[in-house]
Amino acid sequence: MSIVYGGICPHPPIMVPEVGGAEADKVISSRRAVLELGRRVKESGAEALVLISPHGPVFRDGIAVTAVPAVEGDLGRFGASRVRFKVQNHLPLVEEIKGRAAELGVTVLPLDAKTARRYGLDLELDHGTMVPLYFLREAGLHLPLVPVAMGLLPYPRLYAFGAALARAAQNLDLPVAVLASGDMSHRLTPGAPAGFDPRGKEFDREMARLVGAADIQGIMNLDAALVDGAGECGLRPVIITFGAFDGLAVRAEVLSYEGPFGVGYMVAALAPAGPDPRRRLLEKLTGEEKKAAKERINKESFLVRVARRSLENYFAGRSRLYDDTEIPPEFARRAGAFVSLHKHGQLRGCIGTVTPRYEHVVEEVARNAVSAAVRDPRFYPVTEDELPDLEISVDVLAEPEPVDGLDKLDPKKYGVIVQSGRRQGLLLPDLEGVDTVERQVDIARQKAGIGPHEPVQLYRFEVKRYH
Repeated sequence: MSIVYGGICPHPPIMVPEVGGAEADKVISSRRAVLELGRRVKESGAEALVLISPHGPVFRDGIAVTAVPAVEGDLGRFGASRVRFKVQNHLPLVEEIKGRAAELGVTVLPLDAKTARRYGLDLELDHGTMVPLYFLREAGLHLPLVPVAMGLLPYPRLYAFGAALARAAQNLDLPVAVLASGDMSHRLTPGAPAGFDPRGKEFDREMARLVGAADIQGIMNLDAALVDGAGECGLRPVIITFGAFDGLAVRAEVLSYEGPFGVGYMVAALAPAGPDPRRRLLEKLTGEEKKAAKERINKESFLVRVARRSLENYFAGRSRLYDDTEIPPEFARRAGAFVSLHKHGQLRGCIGTVTPRYEHVVEEVARNAVSAAVRDPRFYPVTEDELPDLEISVDVLAEPEPVDGLDKLDPKKYGVIVQSGRRQGLLLPDLEGVDTVERQVDIARQKAGIGPHEPVQLYRFEVKRYH
């Protein structure tokens, strides 16, 4: 057995009569449609339910899956604390999902009590899970629940995670239903929760058309400006859900769509209809990713190749991180250097030295590459299987110079160091989202634990960045 049914459902708490009262009747079509979806899932013979919410613990470089024996939550924050559920989890399915996702290059973070404490997370069910669960139970559906939080991964990785769900179900010979919880545009009308944008209605029309046609490639290829303008929260859960049907024909039906409160609510049913080789999208996406990674690695500069080779040697257990037989003269000097690791566009680690510690730039880069991978306290250590996905950059620092005011800084041209006593914070230049001097200095202060009004000595430095 594998995925026996799927669907898409909205999650506005106002749909729940105990929350919305008379207002809940304004979305009566959505309520009836989710009940119908629940009945269909029940008839499918599913023995476990995977529900993907955009409002759980969202990570940039992986997907969180709740991994405690039982999960519970309520709608107390919406004035309906009596609406409370406690549901058994399916831990064998959780463990199998983790393994199959790893095979497909997707990191899964199982959220048990210990992990939740480490990250300061709440394991209570969020409203993105609670609202659909309310109507599914009204439809008589009572299944073990695996709560999944969408990740901010690229679309192909989300799709691959969906495929991992299907493989996990197949390996356990377990009939599983997968539902995407998500609202469409939050910007349909003036006064809508996220403001008004005319692209909101266009996005919703396209999503309804593409979902009805089971056109996952069309969904993944939606114009980025259209998606951004819509202010939606359902696209990523939908992509994951379609990934669970990779290689299968899908009978898709949009059961309802409405948007009386300025937010689009779509309910859709997805039923597998046998193998379809034309829908084996995972192979195509994986091939394209591998080709792009190979092309990127082939174009890497000398210092970036040093960083990558150092990581390969480290994971292989070799004592020598780099080849020192052919060091270009320009890198035979001493200088501080930072190595930054990105994965799928998100920072994965960054460690460096302002004052050089080693004999030459090459050794500085080699040592800092390993530190960025396994010693950056902001991230769990990089694993060997992540290496092909890493985008590496190296910044070689010029000597810092003191400056006497913000007018001497430029966040695009100069990095900054703020110093107060023994506390020191550094920020590299030309970083995404750091567009003003004030923002640059504030972040450097925060990194050093220096208050916003404490006097500091400022230094600036230039870097040469290698890709």
